Amino acid sequence: MAATAPAAENVEVMSQVKQQIALANAQEMLSKMTEKCFKKCIHKPGKTLDASEQRCISQCMDRFMDSWNLVSRTYGNRLQRDHYKGAADMAD
Repeated sequence: MAATAPAAENVEVMSQVKQQIALANAQEMLSKMTEKCFKKCIHKPGKTLDASEQRCISQCMDRFMDSWNLVSRTYGNRLQRDHYKGAADMAD
């Protein structure tokens, strides 16, 4: 019975670490997206955004999110492929 408690703790710790990593990634993405889209779309900062700035920011954010998601999926697939390849190599 004592052997299962540390295993359950490890699962909980790993879950918390994954959540923290996901949060850090989301914060990094938001920060980079804000910086890049602001530089690209806002030429004369003021109290309000005009229609063209709003459109530019919206499109910039959409493209940034699409690119971020594509890179994340590709990286995840590559890690998974390399993990399975490494496991197969160890079995040989």
